[in-house]
Amino acid sequence: MTESCQACMEVRTVFDKLEDLLIRFEEIMGELNEPTVANNQERFRKLMKEQSDLTPIVDAYKEYKKSKQDVEDSLVMLDEESDEDMREMLKEELNGAKKRIEELEQELKILLLPKDPNDDKNVIVEIRAGAGGDEAALFAAEVYRLYVHYAEGQRWKVETMNVDEIGIGGMKEVNFMISGQGAYSKLKYESGVHRVQRVPETESGGRIHTSTITVAVMPEVEDVDIVIDEKDIRIDVMRASGNGGQCVNTTDSAVRLTHYPTGIVVYSQTEKSQLQNKAKAFALLRAKLYDIEQQKAHDAEAELRRSQIGTGDRSEKIRTYNFPQGRVTDHRIGLTLYKLDKVMDGDIQEIIDACIAADQAAKLAKMNEN
Repeated sequence: MTESCQACMEVRTVFDKLEDLLIRFEEIMGELNEPTVANNQERFRKLMKEQSDLTPIVDAYKEYKKSKQDVEDSLVMLDEESDEDMREMLKEELNGAKKRIEELEQELKILLLPKDPNDDKNVIVEIRAGAGGDEAALFAAEVYRLYVHYAEGQRWKVETMNVDEIGIGGMKEVNFMISGQGAYSKLKYESGVHRVQRVPETESGGRIHTSTITVAVMPEVEDVDIVIDEKDIRIDVMRASGNGGQCVNTTDSAVRLTHYPTGIVVYSQTEKSQLQNKAKAFALLRAKLYDIEQQKAHDAEAELRRSQIGTGDRSEKIRTYNFPQGRVTDHRIGLTLYKLDKVMDGDIQEIIDACIAADQAAKLAKMNEN
């Protein structure tokens, strides 16, 4: 089969799929207008979610069809038109429609890429100080604040689950949940080793130190996604340690969970209520167990993991923050920005957008290979 014939088959296949999605979208709109559906809340929510997912695809496809029609109309009018000024105007319209068709074809390919089932979920983020002692702990605290500021800009909610602080304002470890539409779809690219290069405040000689922290971004999972056997868990309750209100430090509100099969230990102490801390601890444990399963799947599919940006190996060095030069470099995509102060204040959308674009390009390339 020639390349041109294969390309035609691919176009027809995509076109058929888009027509099917358009028909399905119209069916959903019809169902949503039925009184029986409005009275069934679960069915109604399901249809609304499907409608929301299909809307950008349907809108782009409708515009694509209109642009194709515009091209045909312009060609017909060009054949019939003898006035040179009108012909020039029609040619401009024709070129504009052709260019828009190319843009929409690329946009539709991206919209039709398989969606990560976790993209709409809330996330649980774990930041740990790595090499560098106190300096790493100080940087961990700064990156924690970076994500809090970014989440606030997205109008997402942030809840701290557990924090292990050091006296000078650093954090050995911090776990927190970010709740909001599409949180995982954006923040999943932050998983990995973050490296900082700067002169520590405690360094009198002005020597640049290199320290590291690790960031793990895990989707929040429900009980049905990860089932935890009660026999596999030890639950300990105790008084909270570290900073906290009077009530926090004088009642047995803190909860520690030990998962025997994996050896994972999680701790929650930020709430005054033992029940609330227990719920947060179980949410963190479920996320960690789910993350282990995800890592196993990625390891089993090495080629897939290599084609993904930032959702694979937790030991991968993904980014360097160089304070003397005021730059941030994302090593996965070769992006360097000279606006470190803004990045540390939560302005990371440009980096995230670049990671998403690189991820989509890699998936499109793989799809074309197949």
